[in-house]
Amino acid sequence: MVAQLELKEVSKIYRVGDNVITALDRVSLSIAKGDFISVVGHSGSGKTTLVSIVGGILRPSSGQILFEGEDICALGDVDLSGYRNERIGFMFQFASLLPMLTARENVMLAALFAQERSREEQQRADHLLDLVGIGERVEAYPGELSGGQQRRVAIARALMNNPGLILADEPTGDLDEETEAEIMKLLGRINREQEVTMILITHNAALARTADRMLRMKNGRLVGVTERE
Repeated sequence: MVAQLELKEVSKIYRVGDNVITALDRVSLSIAKGDFISVVGHSGSGKTTLVSIVGGILRPSSGQILFEGEDICALGDVDLSGYRNERIGFMFQFASLLPMLTARENVMLAALFAQERSREEQQRADHLLDLVGIGERVEAYPGELSGGQQRRVAIARALMNNPGLILADEPTGDLDEETEAEIMKLLGRINREQEVTMILITHNAALARTADRMLRMKNGRLVGVTERE
């Protein structure tokens, strides 16, 4: 299959005084459109550095990253910001909703950052909230929503700009086991039905095994790949 995302010998090195810290060490990886990939490893293994570089939050020290054929390492700051806002959807450990905004307004934030302000954007936000199962709570504020409902708003927000890739860094870390299972089921359904590529970062091996491929990282290196049976 043609790769949507390719990493070629990507490294990230920090220099602190006389110390050299290698956060990512010559990682090469190919991901096709619609793949669901999980990345596991102990704290400090390079997982978050990997998704931060793929998402354009950090620049690599060396190597090449191709997204849909475009080398994002060659982008200037303005174009890299556009890449983050328009082509990547982000999900983090906490929903991080703004408490003074409604569910709809929190979802629309992504469009506002992309300078889209239209009736169609509001309709898309409502559609996405319906898609994630809380269409009846569009006017609710975060304080009026359960943890699982807040996470569904965060998923809708990640989808707002119709990204080709969602990066989910420990997206269920603060949820109870039952709600965690519901959110993972929802992410899997969105991956299949919307054909959105997903990269999931998790410490939870059971969650990681629900992905199409599980990548294992250690000391900044990719040390193993397990295909789902």
